[in-house]
Amino acid sequence: MKKPAKMYVPQNVLDLSDFLTSMLLSAPKFLDKTGYFPYQNLDYVFLQLNEALNHNRATLGEERYHELVRMSDRMRALFEADPEDKTGQTLEGCKIIHEMEDILKQVRRKS
Repeated sequence: MKKPAKMYVPQNVLDLSDFLTSMLLSAPKFLDKTGYFPYQNLDYVFLQLNEALNHNRATLGEERYHELVRMSDRMRALFEADPEDKTGQTLEGCKIIHEMEDILKQVRRKS
C-alpha cells in the first residue's frame, strides 16, 4: 500500500477558514471521491482540523481556541450520528462550520 502524503495542516487563519469550507463539501463522511486521497475519512479530517486549531492557537487566543475545539468535538459527534445525512444532524454540523467560519472572520479582522 502506498504511504499517504504528509498530512496537510492549515498554517494560518485564512487557510483554516478555507479548510472548513472544504469540509462542508464532503460532510458527513469526508471520503475522497477522486481516488487521490484513499486514506481520507472522518477521523483524518478531524485530526487535520484539530492540528490546525492547535497550530493557530496563539493567533486565535486561548478562549477562542477552546471554543473552537468544543465546536469541533460537537460537530464530529453530529456527523458520526448521521453518516447517511438523513436525521438532520449533518445539517446541524454544517451550521457549526459556519459559526466557526464567523469566529475566524473576527480573528482576521483584528489581525
